[in-house]
Amino acid sequence: MKFKHILYLLGFGVLALATYAGTRLEKAAASLPATAGESVLRGLAHPATVEFDALGIPRVAAANREDALRALGYLHARDRMFQMDLMRRKGAGRLAEIFGEQALAHDRAQRVYAFERAAAAIVAGLPESQRRALEAYVEGVNARMAEQTVPPPEMLVLGYAPKPWRAEDSLLVGLNMFQTLNGHPEEERMLSVMAETLPAEVVAFLTPDVDAYTSVIAGGNGSRRPAQPVPATALAKLLGEAPPPELGARVDAEALAAGSNNWAVAGSRTRDGRAIVANDMHLNLGVPNIWYRAELRYGEAVMSGVTLPGLPLLVAGSNGRIAWGFTNVDADVLDLVKLEMHASEPDRYRTPEGWATLDTRTETVRVKDGADQTLVLKSSRWGPVMTEPLVGQPVALRWTALEAQGVDLGLLDMDGAGDLESAIRVMNRTGNPPQNVVLADRAGRIAWTLTGRFPLRRGFDGSVSRSWSDGAAAWDGFVPPERLPRVVDPASGFLATANNRTVGRDYPYVLGHNYSNSYRAYRIGESLKNAQALTERELFGLQLDTRSEFFEFYRDLVLAWTAAAGDPALADARRAVEAWDGRMEADSRGIALLVRYRRNLARTVFSRLLANCSQADPSFVYAWREAETPLRALISSRLPGTVPDRSGSWEGFLRGVLRQSVDELKQEFSVAELKDLPWGRVNRVAVRHPFSRNLPLVSALLDMPEVDGAGCGGYCVRVLTPHQGASERLVVSPGHHGDGILHMPAGQSGHPLSPHYRDQQDAWAAGRPLPFEPGPAQETLRLRPAP
Repeated sequence: MKFKHILYLLGFGVLALATYAGTRLEKAAASLPATAGESVLRGLAHPATVEFDALGIPRVAAANREDALRALGYLHARDRMFQMDLMRRKGAGRLAEIFGEQALAHDRAQRVYAFERAAAAIVAGLPESQRRALEAYVEGVNARMAEQTVPPPEMLVLGYAPKPWRAEDSLLVGLNMFQTLNGHPEEERMLSVMAETLPAEVVAFLTPDVDAYTSVIAGGNGSRRPAQPVPATALAKLLGEAPPPELGARVDAEALAAGSNNWAVAGSRTRDGRAIVANDMHLNLGVPNIWYRAELRYGEAVMSGVTLPGLPLLVAGSNGRIAWGFTNVDADVLDLVKLEMHASEPDRYRTPEGWATLDTRTETVRVKDGADQTLVLKSSRWGPVMTEPLVGQPVALRWTALEAQGVDLGLLDMDGAGDLESAIRVMNRTGNPPQNVVLADRAGRIAWTLTGRFPLRRGFDGSVSRSWSDGAAAWDGFVPPERLPRVVDPASGFLATANNRTVGRDYPYVLGHNYSNSYRAYRIGESLKNAQALTERELFGLQLDTRSEFFEFYRDLVLAWTAAAGDPALADARRAVEAWDGRMEADSRGIALLVRYRRNLARTVFSRLLANCSQADPSFVYAWREAETPLRALISSRLPGTVPDRSGSWEGFLRGVLRQSVDELKQEFSVAELKDLPWGRVNRVAVRHPFSRNLPLVSALLDMPEVDGAGCGGYCVRVLTPHQGASERLVVSPGHHGDGILHMPAGQSGHPLSPHYRDQQDAWAAGRPLPFEPGPAQETLRLRPAP
């Protein structure tokens, strides 16, 4: 191999180029974008300028919204084209075209959803103002693609050039995010299998929506899935019939979903009467980061915050008069509809009007360096037919993301929101993935509400799959925007959400079932309720809080069962947890054992109880995010007959799992004593480029440096695991952007040779604030209309 090709490989950190013989190093440099000078942007109505600060963050000055979005599209394509192309391909099920057979399974599964058809229908139904904005953005993307003679380095490696951007591609990016946040049919599968195979009292016990920290914002304190007494007799019967432990059910003891923290603090709680929003959105971490920072100035709007490459939207931030931030609702916005098939005609299914025939379509999946694959896919009046039956019966998917009126770009109208009331109207009418949104205005006021479409169900609550063939169960559109819950100017002076259940039983509509544990929201509320004279810096500090009372239950359990232990493993466990400082900092000792002990307890307890579910459906996984409630109830009650193993003794079981946890950690991390094992060594965080997963030799060149992570998997405010965490942290008061804070992992650019590829990483990893708004201009790019 020629030396120049080795340089190329090292420069881009892509070892796959070893077989790519035609590219020169100078081509790599040529794909870096210019950050100064002048460029022609077709479609631009008036000249625009882009000022880049020291971190490469752009400040766009344009005459109107459309010109600003043209410039944003240009910038997204300039810095993140490969990321954008991956997201549209992922949504459409077209990754195998560039990655080959390793992506085939994903594409086959993704084609079922027919996202390309859905995207086209959504674009066709957009209001005129949204369509104009989208078309302007698309023009900007394509203008950059047209002037770029050398594609991004990843595309050079893979040997392809991107096709022009379409309006539908932006919707594919949006649907891809929708799927990440609210597209999980596995939850309804889980509940449906449990309902089919377990006594009703056991299902109710194992699937509550309350925990020790529950507090709601609206709708009263009642619950639709309250905690239940331990059904000892039914559980004892299940355990008596359970197969050997190795045949038990799979249990996701963490059950992490895409989530976030957000809160708003009213002027009554701050130093000078300003209202402040704090938001950190938790997603899978990668390079480049999911978000792209930007400031757009046009008319009276000063839109500053984070954008999503591929979409013409400011996702979270401030328009100068209103600030906002999101957390996932953990909403139930899809249903698996049981299809009653004709006995002798395999494509006929029953509807309220009689027998109907499934629609059939054939699609070809192109496979790089492999044979193309032909898929035969079917759909019903309710949506696509899933390839996997549910307990032996075919099911169709009804999902708001696939509804022509279920998704839109209504968030664009936040540029005109000047007070809480107008902002709430925008949010309630926007077709986002369902989110909690907190808002603050320049007058010091705050509010909470929901955004997105929620199905208006008739005849059922959506928790388990059922037939719609008789018309008794159906969707009657969406919950009206004006009926979505909201709270304005609460007496407490703050509002906080963290993917927990936010509404009580008195709210008339069922929004979801499987909510995240409430500890994070509880901890935020406890920290804010007595605080006064707050500033942005103090709220940023709360985003980094690692205190976790959640694990005190397990600390007390360990101390109780090791009080007089002569067993060396149990004595080691006691010394470790006595060293715990109550936090999940990188140097915290003892918490690694408590995390592992809880995980092993949950897996062992629930695996045998749910073994029948795995027998009914081999793909079954118990992933209930409020599983802590039944787990603590079982451990605390220690009722006869409910011991999860065959020892017959809760004392023996709890000590046995503790010994197992000690042995696992000591062996895995090669430590003599667990009190010497810091949490950061267990919680090593790797923010990686998609190429390096299969090419470890180039990890140092493409990935961010691994760090000992301070934070947790959902049981402290600072969420951080080896692969998931805060994709951004922002704290801002509208009208006070200069005092705001915003940082994110990696950097603005997706180009490995760019100085802005990793220049925000250190601040993010260390929890160091960066300014919310772009800093002083270092370079200026002038965009002018085509002649």
